[in-house]
Amino acid sequence: MRGHREDDTDAALLRAVSDGDSAAMAALYDRHAGWLHTRLTRRCADPEVVREVLQDTFVAVWRSAGAHRGVEVGGWLWTIAARRLVDARRTQERAERVEYAAPTPAPSAEERVLAGLEYGDVGTALDRISPELREVLRATVVDGLTTRETARLLGIPEGTVKTRAMRARAELRAALAQLNPPLSSPLNPSLAPSPLGGPA
Repeated sequence: MRGHREDDTDAALLRAVSDGDSAAMAALYDRHAGWLHTRLTRRCADPEVVREVLQDTFVAVWRSAGAHRGVEVGGWLWTIAARRLVDARRTQERAERVEYAAPTPAPSAEERVLAGLEYGDVGTALDRISPELREVLRATVVDGLTTRETARLLGIPEGTVKTRAMRARAELRAALAQLNPPLSSPLNPSLAPSPLGGPA
């Protein structure tokens, strides 16, 4: 085990974690747990679920640090956390249905987007676009971050965030169109609405 300086890069810490360095894991946790907790709390009002999701996220990081491939570490961590949150919500909903035998409230539009970006056709389409565009889409759509917040998270200029967001939406629409060709006719050439809002 070695000491880690505050100026160690996230990538360097992850490499050390993949070698079983618990000090690097502690440093990575100290650096990222705070903002992850804050963002998870924005998505889920249950502090126990947030705590479990945060813990599961870093357990996943410990187990899969070697699988990290150059994607910005903050965005990679949030992708893991968002998936864990979706799983936790679904587990919680199943438990509530069993316990109370009552209908589950319809998911909010935000929850549908969050789940849709991980599963189904949207998830499949999302996997087809480039990683740097996917990161921006997750930050701006799933997490609802502003351009400035996304730029800070991903470590890129605000102008780059805007450009990538536009490209990401275009690529996602194209991928979705390949998965589900829209029905059209000379009398009704309109396209199916985009899951991200606005014209497809």
